[in-house]
Amino acid sequence: MKKVIIAEDIYANLEREQSFLNRSVIKIFTAATNEKTLALHRAEKADLIIAKLDTPEMSGEILSSLIRDDNELCKVSLIIIGSHTESDFERCLQCKANAFISSPVNNAVLLQESYQLLHIAQRRSYRVPVSMTIHGASKKKPFTGYIENISISGMLFRLDAILYESDTIKCSFSLPDSTHITTNAEIVRVLEKETKHDTNRYGVKFIDLSTHFTSAIEAFVEKQYQHT
Repeated sequence: MKKVIIAEDIYANLEREQSFLNRSVIKIFTAATNEKTLALHRAEKADLIIAKLDTPEMSGEILSSLIRDDNELCKVSLIIIGSHTESDFERCLQCKANAFISSPVNNAVLLQESYQLLHIAQRRSYRVPVSMTIHGASKKKPFTGYIENISISGMLFRLDAILYESDTIKCSFSLPDSTHITTNAEIVRVLEKETKHDTNRYGVKFIDLSTHFTSAIEAFVEKQYQHT
């Protein structure tokens, strides 16, 4: 179980995202101030703290100093959120933080930094059955097909068009929560037809999936996996 302490207003923005933070192996604590963050960390020994540089009663410098100078508290990754100014950047350097992210916060950047600091393994092997329409193009020729299963590394779909291994395609599809995914993919497997009336079936791997789309697919796959 990974424990994460996040500033309340920062988490309020992240809650709208489908991300690895929704996993059952992540336990989230929120804190209104850095003083509350410190108290939570003393009680829970978090793996990651996402704190603001300025809160009432305690600054980010004091918080980080109390954490880094304590042998029981120092083994934690720390992300500091501050304004996009040179002075705040200099203050962050004094905090000995693992990362500094300027506000307004780009959620994709924050999630990527958090993901790396927590060393969360991506569940690329989880593949769940689906029934979704896919639209795409190969060599500028459009096609429409149907996705049979999906994971965060790729998917299996079928369509009438003929594609070949190593072909690169552009494709788009929508998850049940209406998240619209657009990405490039490579054909890595061509399945033989069982009968001459079958449609062609192709296995593809995503090759430039954004952090936001990866998180959305991962959340969807894990939710489906838990119900199978």
